[in-house]
Amino acid sequence: MQEINLSEHNFEQCQKCGICNDVCPMMAANPAYPGPKQAGPDGERYRLKDKEFYDYALKYCLNCKRCEVACPSGVKVPDIIQSAREKYNEHKSVKLRDMMLASTDLMGTMVRPVAPIANTVLGWGITKSVLDGVMAIDHRRTFPKYSGEGFERWFRKKAAASQASYKHQVSYFHGCYVNYNYPQLGKDFVTVMNALGYGVNLLDGEKCCGVAMVSAGMFDKARKNAENNIKVISDAKGEKVLTTSTSCTLMMRDEYKEVLGMDNSSVRDSIVLALKFIYELVDQKKVKLVFKKDYKARAAYHVPCHMEKLGWSIFTRELLGMIPGLELILLDSNCCGISGTFGFKKENYEISQKIGQPLFEQINSVAPDFVACECETCKWQIEMSTEYKVKNPISILAEALDLEATAEANR
Repeated sequence: MQEINLSEHNFEQCQKCGICNDVCPMMAANPAYPGPKQAGPDGERYRLKDKEFYDYALKYCLNCKRCEVACPSGVKVPDIIQSAREKYNEHKSVKLRDMMLASTDLMGTMVRPVAPIANTVLGWGITKSVLDGVMAIDHRRTFPKYSGEGFERWFRKKAAASQASYKHQVSYFHGCYVNYNYPQLGKDFVTVMNALGYGVNLLDGEKCCGVAMVSAGMFDKARKNAENNIKVISDAKGEKVLTTSTSCTLMMRDEYKEVLGMDNSSVRDSIVLALKFIYELVDQKKVKLVFKKDYKARAAYHVPCHMEKLGWSIFTRELLGMIPGLELILLDSNCCGISGTFGFKKENYEISQKIGQPLFEQINSVAPDFVACECETCKWQIEMSTEYKVKNPISILAEALDLEATAEANR
């Protein structure tokens, strides 16, 4: 018999089993958080009767989706919590700190012209102390570096002219991280797709997916970005709109509708993580991968929380497993604790590190050459908290493939 969803986010299906509490990384680390069951479906029943039941501890929800993955009844617990933060919170003013951390397009555009200077200054102890005292950005936090040349500019100068020559076409939602912080990932993506016989198109006017804005309580701004992105994705060229960030992917596919109330039905299924797309091409024998004979590496694979929600880690594991010289170690399922901008904030830093400690300890015990992970903020957290570098699996493919032989095989 088909279940009937009588309420938003399916909260009436909650069986009060408590499994969501068992898997919540925040509840285990922070006694101030009542847990997903109480903050989500239980709390919603009270909030619907009287908004005075709104609990400001909801701000501690990491929106990691682990409770939703574990729920046997399909209750969208984190979506209930994020929606409640907008509907019932009467103190909606956003701190300057949170606004700056969440406004990735604005900050990236401002910092990029002076990136080398900014990177140096942000690494100074005195700068970290000032940010800690004035803006409550924890002085122990390491900032991601900015790139002097953005990915979009590089693409226009070095890659755009040749893309139309490829038989197949895809579009690429690169996101803020690739454009402002780490263009090399975007370059690796273009290199791999070209070797597979696919030309890459950039979306005309993409904006930040909005995931950090939701976390900061900037829901209206997130909706404006969502409206823009839905439009530009609708106009995209090629078979699919590919992504290299799990959080961007989940935000645009699921949270545009479930949290922001935006109709993304026309574009949702066209948004796919690049690793899934590539695996399916290989599995269907539409493309061939030719790897370097001398490539050797030992990698530990950390599955980001949002990747667990997408359910697509199997494609990454299978794809990386095809590399003859790669030993891939699957790490235990753990949250790294950073949750976007959450771990940057002074009041959250200790909690963030406590949540991530089991992951850090396992990585150190495994002692890999590097960690494989699809999430940029997990990368920041792991690289700051361990001695190991983190590589996106797309970049691992770019390193391991014999690009000339792969291109020849796919002509």
